[in-house]
Amino acid sequence: MSSSYNNTISSSSTQSFLLSSAATGSNNFNREETAMTMIQQPNSVAPPPPPKKRRNQPGNSYPDAEVIALSPKTIMATNRFLCEVCNKGFQREQNLQLHRRGHNLPWKLKQKSNKEVRRKVYICPEPTCVHHDPSRALGDLTGIKKHYYRKHGEKKWNCEKCSKRYAVQSDWKAHSKTCGTKEYRCDCGTIFSR
Repeated sequence: MSSSYNNTISSSSTQSFLLSSAATGSNNFNREETAMTMIQQPNSVAPPPPPKKRRNQPGNSYPDAEVIALSPKTIMATNRFLCEVCNKGFQREQNLQLHRRGHNLPWKLKQKSNKEVRRKVYICPEPTCVHHDPSRALGDLTGIKKHYYRKHGEKKWNCEKCSKRYAVQSDWKAHSKTCGTKEYRCDCGTIFSR
């Protein structure tokens, strides 16, 4: 059958449907919507899916944040807070305060305050780095530490299987779990692991 014949049948059945609903005096609005739905071709193309949401563009998402510039020595320090009695080092001030109790020294833990805390962002100390610009600062201390080690630090950890080098131990551990487990075979017969 031709498509014009199908359209004629569809059109005439819609008209008779609309006439019968007008004669009954029932809710014409809903019936007209139903009739319009019946007119649509069954092979019509569905609308395209909405575009994927993109990641936020780089830039300072916290324009009123306090910008902190740490030295490379401070970033690479493992124990920033030292006990004045035994010279034991701690990564966090809270841990040092808890340690001070053991020496019977005055100590005080930070309390949660009701006032709004100003957010801090950290810039990279390397002048040529894109994260040296305050508008591209990183949002937390761990982030700036890992960034500095990865991009500007010494790569201390080696993969024993593929000899790839890593500056952050957690990156090396994650790589070691999957290295050599996936193989890709080329048409020529060569096997690749990555």
